[in-house]
Amino acid sequence: MKRVVPFKVLNLNLKKFNLYIFFNNFFLIFFLFLIACFQIKASTLPNSFAGLVEKLSPAVVNITTTAVVPDREQFNPMVPRGSPFEDFFRDFMEKQPGDQQPKRQRRGTALGSGFIISSDGLLVTNNHVIENADEIKIEMLNGDTLEAKVLGTDPKTDIALLKVESKSELPFVEFGNSDKARVGDWVLAIGNPLGQGFSVSAGIISARGRDLQGPYDDFIQTDAAINRGNSGGPLFNTDGKVIGVNTAILSPNGGSIGIGFSMSSVVVKKVVNQLRDFGETRRGWLGVRIQNLNSEVAEALGLESTDGALVTDVPDGPAKEAGIKSGDVIIEFDGVTIDDSSSLVKVVGDSDVGKDVSVLIWRDGNKKKVTVTLGRLETVQISDEKNQRRTNKINQYAGMSFTDLNDEIRKRFDLSDDTIGVVVIGINDDSPAAERGILAGDIIQKVDQVDIQNSTQILKLIEEAKNKNKSSILFLIKRGSNVRFIAIPVE
Repeated sequence: MKRVVPFKVLNLNLKKFNLYIFFNNFFLIFFLFLIACFQIKASTLPNSFAGLVEKLSPAVVNITTTAVVPDREQFNPMVPRGSPFEDFFRDFMEKQPGDQQPKRQRRGTALGSGFIISSDGLLVTNNHVIENADEIKIEMLNGDTLEAKVLGTDPKTDIALLKVESKSELPFVEFGNSDKARVGDWVLAIGNPLGQGFSVSAGIISARGRDLQGPYDDFIQTDAAINRGNSGGPLFNTDGKVIGVNTAILSPNGGSIGIGFSMSSVVVKKVVNQLRDFGETRRGWLGVRIQNLNSEVAEALGLESTDGALVTDVPDGPAKEAGIKSGDVIIEFDGVTIDDSSSLVKVVGDSDVGKDVSVLIWRDGNKKKVTVTLGRLETVQISDEKNQRRTNKINQYAGMSFTDLNDEIRKRFDLSDDTIGVVVIGINDDSPAAERGILAGDIIQKVDQVDIQNSTQILKLIEEAKNKNKSSILFLIKRGSNVRFIAIPVE
């Protein structure tokens, strides 16, 4: 039997059908619109970085440095380093005809990168690029070569500020805000990798806030190819702003494997401004020794989290004057929440010397605010170095500087605890000591057959030799496993 569908019901179904078609079409159109928007957004990504590179490259420079460096002795390749015959062959080579005086030093060159940040020639690079250099030259994209002088350095962040003189205004680039950079953003590196000047590589930001070894580290990790020679060069964002200074790579073979590190511009810019204004850095100093909290310590102190920096010691300084004590937990500094000891070090270092800062601490189950007037970190360090020098006096004779052994000196020259004598810490060029092959790190064990315990003995024995009208004085010098007598003229 044929079923009859009432007209009104049929009419209702047609309306539902038309409505269904309408919404389907609407969503289809909306979906196509989203695709179009995405394509428009995607099309804003550059098809090429060529225009950006042309704009930025004139402000990027190749750096060549020259310095006097210790000459590495060349041994017979058949004798492995560390062999008992090593010292024999070295002495043999030094005594060959035509080479009577051992060549202990030579002039060496090193390559790096940098970038100009002002039209009058201020230039940024890494400290390790120009460290100990007695001549620094930069090469620009147009082939011009200029001499540069050092205005200031900061080994803690590995940043150096140089100055070049030019008759005309120089092209320059500006710093951007690295804090706004995101993981995944495009970046460009321009520099002098392996001596291949003005090379460009592109990549993305792989990670943020990396710490390598310094207390003020804030590295941007990138997969843009960075190699030796890129050091000191700029890392640009797609706006053409410098957001990092290329400093280091992680590599098992010395070449790029896509893990490079650039010191963030928020750190670099502050350091550069201080080097420009003062020729040195001026970091805030709180005057506390601190450690991180763990769950057990936090619970014992009545804290609900491990955030903050636990004060372990308060020597004489700003914190002690403000009433901070050992056992306090610093949870906020100048309005900044402290996550751990590292974050406290950074925020204090970034603070102005002499500033009155509000510090929120946790003590005896309660929060308490104290006001601290910050000191200057570098002043404390200079004072410590002076104290060290007073404790360990440096003496000189025949162009060599020497001092008594202590833990710091042993560590510096990698000397064992059972080493006895006085250590040579420096040699002047063209001096009697240098002519006779004495090097920094050598140990003076005897002078005129007398066992040496301290540097005062040496001075007394030299004075005695002068009184006896001796023409030379005999030193027993130890270097590694090699021990030999060296006669030095009495001055």
